[in-house]
Amino acid sequence: MTLNAKLRNVAFIVTGIGMLDSLYLSWVKIVNSQVYCGTSGQCETVNSSSYSMLAGVPIAYLGFGAYLVILLLLLLERRSLFWQENSPLLVFGISLVGVLFSAYLTYVEIAILHAICPYCVVSAIAMTILFVIGILRLAQVQAGSIPIRNRGG
Repeated sequence: MTLNAKLRNVAFIVTGIGMLDSLYLSWVKIVNSQVYCGTSGQCETVNSSSYSMLAGVPIAYLGFGAYLVILLLLLLERRSLFWQENSPLLVFGISLVGVLFSAYLTYVEIAILHAICPYCVVSAIAMTILFVIGILRLAQVQAGSIPIRNRGG
C-alpha cells in the first residue's frame, strides 16, 4: 500500500469521526436538546451562545457539511482521473478553511466564553489532522511520487 493510500485511509477514518461529532451537535440543535457534557456544563455554554450560529445557520451544520464534502471528494478519487488529480487540492482547501475557522472558534471559547466544549475540540483536532494529511498529499504530488497523467507537450 502506498503512502498516499495510507493517508487516504486515515483521512476516511478522521472524516468519519468529524462527521459523527458534528452530526451529534447538529442533532442536539434540531431537537432543541442540551449537549451531554458530564457535569461541567461548558458544552451548553458554548452550544447555546450566539457564536454557535453563523448567519442563522448552526456551526454544527457547517461542520457536518464540510466533513460530508471531504468524504465525497475522497470517494470520488476512485472514480476518475479528474477527481484523482483535483481532490487532494480541494480537500486541502476545505481543511485549511476548517482549521482557520476552528482556530477562531477556539479563541472564542477560551477568551470570550471562558468555556471549552470537548466536541468542538474533537472537531478542531479532526480538521487539523485532515489539513496535515492534505499538506502531505500535496507534497507527494509536487515531489512526483503520485503519478499524474502526462498533460501533453
